[in-house]
Amino acid sequence: MSTATMITLNTLRQRKMDGKKFTCLTCYDASFAAILDQNGVDVLLVGDSLGMVVQGHDSTVPVSMDDMVYHTRMVARGRKNALVMADMPFLSYRDPATAIANAGRLMAEGGAHMVKLEGGWVMLETVEKLAALGIPVCAHLGLLPQSVHKLGGYRVQGREPDAAEAILSDALAMERAGADMVLLECVPTALAQRITQSLHIPTIGIGAGPHCDAQVLVLYDMLGITPGKRPKFSQDFLHGRTGIAEAVRAYVEAVISGQFPDSEHSFS
Repeated sequence: MSTATMITLNTLRQRKMDGKKFTCLTCYDASFAAILDQNGVDVLLVGDSLGMVVQGHDSTVPVSMDDMVYHTRMVARGRKNALVMADMPFLSYRDPATAIANAGRLMAEGGAHMVKLEGGWVMLETVEKLAALGIPVCAHLGLLPQSVHKLGGYRVQGREPDAAEAILSDALAMERAGADMVLLECVPTALAQRITQSLHIPTIGIGAGPHCDAQVLVLYDMLGITPGKRPKFSQDFLHGRTGIAEAVRAYVEAVISGQFPDSEHSFS
């Protein structure tokens, strides 16, 4: 199931137009990048989740730009065909000029093809300026891990009608500003479906139900090796299988076929 050709943004847009799912997993080093790439994962997300699953912090906030550039560079070396997307860490995009400088580092030094940043309307000017400079952007909406202290914990977002409308409005605004994708985290299934149907750009879901154009999980959650309780929206694909490559293939097949996520891994 190895990817036969280079995955680009045009590839992913065409998948959405054709109604075909694509897949994403977090990745933090060259060895895992090669395994994921060879077994059909389309997008490798160098997530600031590395702060928790690699560095042992209790949130993503302590992750630095140097951390992200280092891990992005390793992932870029290990992949051949998958698209590499890198998170912009906490306060690395606090204003447009800072965002441009740091996104430039992730692409020029790290080898990323795309950057991801958290936030809705407050990020409009930043997204517009990044897009104008040819920097592909994924907008992260719903649960925002970098704002977990302000949100009061890791909670489902958009359950109340006003909150749902605000997330939909943010998604549409991000598309108009030039974002190339939207990642939806921990939002009700119906809201994610509505947003996906409203946008021309692809959506990636995590805890957002089965109707997004793609799914992403934290790699270590998907392999069942993250210490502590696994998130509701995740599944241990390594359980009952002989190795990591087989687990990755099972994940890819489950996402593409629509078997994952199901109601057990979604929110209403």
